[in-house]
This record gives sequence, structure tokens and C-alpha cells, in this order.
Amino acid sequence: MSDVRHVLVLPDRDAAEEAAEALGDRFGLDEEPQLVRDALAGEDDAEDAQWLVVLTDPGERLDAKELDEFAGEWDGWREEP
Repeated sequence: MSDVRHVLVLPDRDAAEEAAEALGDRFGLDEEPQLVRDALAGEDDAEDAQWLVVLTDPGERLDAKELDEFAGEWDGWREEP
């Protein structure tokens, strides 16, 4: 089994927390998504940070297109590996 990860980039912490909760409901995840603050280069202000939702997908069962659409619901996107 390979260690596939998906990264969703979201505009703020609230969106990331809401999306992480909704991911489990919609996709039936085995593991909790990990939230990571991603400060923009040279910025220390939390207002200038994006938030990442990192999903582990060991069975490679999550569809990239569905994740793209899901992230878009929070004005975000899925990063390509």
C-alpha cells in the first residue's frame, strides 16, 4: 500500500476547520485530517496565512476531482503532488 496524501489549501482557519469536519462526514475517512497553518513568505500576521488540510489516503480511494470540488466549496483548492 502506498502512502498517498492530499493537500487542500483553504483561505483561513475557520474554513479549514469546517472542511476538516465535513470531510469525515462526506468521504468516511479512517483518520482525522491534519490542519497546518501555512504563512505566506515574509508574513507573520495570521491574517496572511492559508490553512492546509492534509489527508492520508493509504487505499487511494479518494477521487482528486471530488476533492477539488469539495475544496472549492470553501474557496480553496487541492494541491497537485
